[in-house]
Amino acid sequence: MKPRFINPYTDFGFKKLFGEEGSKHLLKDFLNQILPPIHTIKDLTLKKTEALPEIQSERSAVFDIYCEAENGSKFIVEMQKAKMNYFKDRMVLYSSFPIKEQAEKGEWDYKLQPVYCIAILDFVFEKGMQTSEFFTNVQLKDQYCNIFYDKLTFLMIEMPLFQKTESELKTHFDKWLYFLKNLENFNDIPSILKEEVFLEGFRKAEMANFNTAELDLYEMSLKRYRDLKGVIDTSFHEGLEKGLQEGEQIGLEKGEQIGLEKGEQIGQRKKEEQAIKNALQKGKLSPEEIAEMLEVSLERVLQIKGKM
Repeated sequence: MKPRFINPYTDFGFKKLFGEEGSKHLLKDFLNQILPPIHTIKDLTLKKTEALPEIQSERSAVFDIYCEAENGSKFIVEMQKAKMNYFKDRMVLYSSFPIKEQAEKGEWDYKLQPVYCIAILDFVFEKGMQTSEFFTNVQLKDQYCNIFYDKLTFLMIEMPLFQKTESELKTHFDKWLYFLKNLENFNDIPSILKEEVFLEGFRKAEMANFNTAELDLYEMSLKRYRDLKGVIDTSFHEGLEKGLQEGEQIGLEKGEQIGLEKGEQIGQRKKEEQAIKNALQKGKLSPEEIAEMLEVSLERVLQIKGKM
């Protein structure tokens, strides 16, 4: 049976729920569940998702969602579908754009508005630290673990670690995560989610309400998501199998570790190749632009283009 609702982990699905002008109240309600009361959002404005550098030769950034509250607080919201190298570095780099854009010419007292980087992860961030803690709040602290600067906050939600069933939902935040994690699998709306904000989310996500163009865009986005997942899963198991074979000589435990490491390496390589292929097939970007956007070498892009 074809799903009734979209997959919110796709680019199209995530932006349909949170990135459109008519979805601002959904985004505001979601953000207010994870923000401290002092930064509660009363209203927000969606901003351009591409952040340009001051110098043309410097790197730009493209956010999934970028918005600003009525008090000036900035929010970057990212749906990260797969683990990537230097993810922490990327989050720090992204946070620098809304910080730098606040700089004023002339005399200025350097007062900044708060910046939040929020990442919804479709994977476990630190595999060696798997616990029931699916929500991580990170701020800059001193050597005594006292908050040194409270205006830059990184928030991560590891969706695979959210395992609550419908009967275990206690907070509004629980309901939001349950909604996002299970949306594509719902045939009927659970009674616990029959609140106006979630009912509006279901209306936005119901494919029967889409026109032909929207359905085509969603199908393309869903295919990219499934291809990415398929490549990663296949590569992981291939790497695990190869590592286990090598591990016959050095012990099963060591072999499993090699398999895990090689699986991640191969998966990252194939994920990168698929992303380059997708960008080339669109035909809108030059190889140089693709290399810049994906942070890969131009030679790598041209090599894949030659194979295609």
